[in-house]
Amino acid sequence: MSLVTLEQSERIIDAILGRGRELECRPLSVVILELGARVKAFKKDDGSAMMRFEMAYGKAFAALALGRSSSLVRERTEARPLFMSYLMNASDGQIFAEGGGMLIRDEHGEVIGAVGVTGDTQERDEELAAYGIQAAGLKTDADCTGSRHVRTEN
Repeated sequence: MSLVTLEQSERIIDAILGRGRELECRPLSVVILELGARVKAFKKDDGSAMMRFEMAYGKAFAALALGRSSSLVRERTEARPLFMSYLMNASDGQIFAEGGGMLIRDEHGEVIGAVGVTGDTQERDEELAAYGIQAAGLKTDADCTGSRHVRTEN
């Protein structure tokens, strides 16, 4: 089993922050988590609000914990609030069900980590997460399935 490397993490983060500046996004914060939800790297733009690390972490944690993008976790929260309330409590509040967290997959499609992006709209955060993963030569769920999201049932 491989894990996301520091070099890959830095490429993802730098691509996201650079693209965010090009798109004139609000100040962004980006975290990369290894499997096991250990922080590999984190950066935030000047002017990022307080608590942005926790939000980015929660999005990446949600992706790892449930094996799907945090936007799909948000959809699950809306569809099954009791189930997701249990999971959020069981995770000690670490799951943040908001778009911007994505699994990072290697060239074989294996999960090697997750990215969490926060600062702009959740749709833009998610778009930037995918951009950063692909800019680093890695894959998103959509790259591995040919669809926008990979859905798995619990």
